[in-house]
Amino acid sequence: MGSVKDLEIIKKPTKTQMGIGRFHFSDRYSVFDWGEMPDHIEGKGAALCLMGAYCFEKLEEKGIKTHYRGLVTSNGRIVRFDELTSPTNIMEFNLVNVLKPKAYIKNGILKYDYSMFTHKTTNFLIPLEIIYRNGLPEGSSVFKRLEKGILKLENLGINHFPKPGEKLPKPFFDVSTKFEQKDRYISWDEAKKLVKLSDNEIENIKDLLFKINEIITEIASRARLENEDGKVEFAFDPQRMLMVADVVGTLDECRFTFEGLHVSKEIARDFYRKTEWYLEVERAKREAEKRGIKDWRTICKVSPPKLDFTLKEIIRQMYLAVANEFTGRRLFDSPRLFEVIKQYKEYVNKQKT
Repeated sequence: MGSVKDLEIIKKPTKTQMGIGRFHFSDRYSVFDWGEMPDHIEGKGAALCLMGAYCFEKLEEKGIKTHYRGLVTSNGRIVRFDELTSPTNIMEFNLVNVLKPKAYIKNGILKYDYSMFTHKTTNFLIPLEIIYRNGLPEGSSVFKRLEKGILKLENLGINHFPKPGEKLPKPFFDVSTKFEQKDRYISWDEAKKLVKLSDNEIENIKDLLFKINEIITEIASRARLENEDGKVEFAFDPQRMLMVADVVGTLDECRFTFEGLHVSKEIARDFYRKTEWYLEVERAKREAEKRGIKDWRTICKVSPPKLDFTLKEIIRQMYLAVANEFTGRRLFDSPRLFEVIKQYKEYVNKQKT
């Protein structure tokens, strides 16, 4: 069970053979690495499942290997997206091994041991999140990293401090850890050393990321969405061939905007950034890092409040509307996306008065 989707193991993987798994996409959501939030967004799970399946099938049409096997209907059939007659929240895929780095404390500092990875390890999920960035929407982590000097302007291919909403001259590729207590941005050289990737494998990952970004951007444009940034995960099959894993192209993996407005769970993040809970989350993360505490949530003294009811309904309709227009099929009963955006603008304006 994850914070937003559950894993069902149909057949366990071995060291040399893939197994079979199923994702049950839930209506839960998570922000700021908290895990399950107090609200559920009805229909969100099915919407994300269908967006992800649609993207996987488009990637495969372009010759990109993925772990996707199909969608599971209510009567247990495995079908392709076009064969669906009603929404489902279950996706079947080829399952590889998940090897997690071991946490330990050294001189009061939390560290991670990645020594189980070698150049010959096969059939496993690469413990990294690979990120493409086409633009810098409000809320992007890039702004904080630039202010702290962790990231440099030349890394982004620009010569000035960017403004929220600015487009990059070309896509910027980022990489972060996946299984550490707090996602940590690292250099490509560090990623290579941690997981024992070859120069050729790093280049293949970047090449695939470029192609995936282009495909998602094209799909999103049909729904008048701007593909601002997105997360992709990769795995090695038993022959150590790269394949796209987890799920891609959804509102949880990507940040999309519609006429400059966020169409993703960034809307929920905006709501929570104005709460006492968010301030406490930031404090707890800083303190945990200083004290070498593995789980910062254990020292967080405030629990997240529920979403405003009106905003929650807008977010629900947004997930359904985007799934309809993203895939070109009206599988959900919801208003058109531009109508949902109009409701959101009215909501935001009311909050300001």
